[in-house]
Amino acid sequence: MEHHLLLFQCLLFSFLMYFTSTLSVKIPRLSPIPTWDTRLHHPATFDAKNIKTFYYKQLLDHFNHRPGSYKTFQQRYFINFKYWGGANSSAPIFAYLGAEEVIDYAPEDIAFLTDNAASFNALLVYIEHRYYGKSVPSKNARTMGYFNSAQAIADYASVLIHVKKTLHAPNSPVIVIGGSYGGMLASWFRLKYPHIAIGALASSAPILYFDDITPHDGYYNVVSRDFREASETCYQTILKSWNEIDTADLSFLSHRFNTCRYKHSS
Repeated sequence: MEHHLLLFQCLLFSFLMYFTSTLSVKIPRLSPIPTWDTRLHHPATFDAKNIKTFYYKQLLDHFNHRPGSYKTFQQRYFINFKYWGGANSSAPIFAYLGAEEVIDYAPEDIAFLTDNAASFNALLVYIEHRYYGKSVPSKNARTMGYFNSAQAIADYASVLIHVKKTLHAPNSPVIVIGGSYGGMLASWFRLKYPHIAIGALASSAPILYFDDITPHDGYYNVVSRDFREASETCYQTILKSWNEIDTADLSFLSHRFNTCRYKHSS
């Protein structure tokens, strides 16, 4: 998380420096050490006063022109206004791209976003992925074909354009943010829609982890390299431990490392 935080702050520093050449933007002091008020570090709660629920009339199909393509559904998104500096100050917009789950708990669970929103006077937008939560088109054989990532990031583009237009914030730069699959969506969004988002933060996103791009053992290679860079002795010790673990009695390991209760099947 600290590594992600440093990358995030560097990214924000870059785009804010760019915008100060044409706009008057208040830039907070940046440092490798977080400088925000430590009182912000607590589990967020769903603040009904500042976090509002909205629905956007979303197209079912963004890329074709068949009659069925113009069907719509209600896509849910949240906006947290608490920290935003306002459109007149060109304060940034941090857009959390929902992944394969509902977004009901996103404002509560992702305190990383609220911490940084407080530092940068940012507006927080949480957008639900199509076919999850309350953003579900009518499900049938003809509509399930639109359940894919390309349509999803086009949804996000439409919502963000709508939000900026509604809030009269054309000069507020957008950073898209996601984790795992959501991080992949954030990266692809930045590539596909660079005119909407000037940056993306992709946390734990296996962007290249596909057939014929990255070896199937790529994850293990990265983890092994991390251990080896820290300590060759540590690396060799862990490497030799796998055979011992494979041949050891599971109940013994569970007892020794106090992991869980394990009973042999009769």
